[in-house]
Amino acid sequence: MGRAGLSAEVVTVAGAEVADEVGFEGVSMSRVARRLGVKDASLYSHVRSLEDLRGRIALLAADEKTVRIADATAGRAGKDALVAYANAWREYAHQHPGRYMATQTPIQIDPELAAKAAGPRRAVELTYGMLRGYGLAEPDLTDAVRLLRSTFHGFVALEAAGGFQHQRSPEDSWVRALDALHTLLEHWPSAREGD
Repeated sequence: MGRAGLSAEVVTVAGAEVADEVGFEGVSMSRVARRLGVKDASLYSHVRSLEDLRGRIALLAADEKTVRIADATAGRAGKDALVAYANAWREYAHQHPGRYMATQTPIQIDPELAAKAAGPRRAVELTYGMLRGYGLAEPDLTDAVRLLRSTFHGFVALEAAGGFQHQRSPEDSWVRALDALHTLLEHWPSAREGD
């Protein structure tokens, strides 16, 4: 029997806090146990393994990020929705760097847990819904989703690593990048049949 007050949710939140402090790759059962003031073995009553804990952190982070994006984009369309979506993504990455990386890292997640998690599914629905506002349909929708994800993730990853050393403010570049994405989405080159 585990320590009173411990649960899979408590262990997951502690793991997410550790991830934000030391990076997602730095999450270990020992670090989480120390944070909770218990022995490592106590955690195994609530999570099966480090991989299980990391999967739970990824699902928690996906839920949190999706809620932020949904709140930011509610009632918006077109460029307003795109900018709100992108800013919510970037803000989450800045505020929760370890959790954010959990959403970008391929992890083996318990299929039962994954099936119950609304965040990843809702994130896809929100993204596709926003892009349909630009009049996109498949296969263009999938291509546009990949472009947005690559742009947003690339920007925040470079920003976090100190990769923008030019005197021009990263904020100014971010705003211009969103302007350019909006223009591209409005004039998306439709895929030809058979592409």
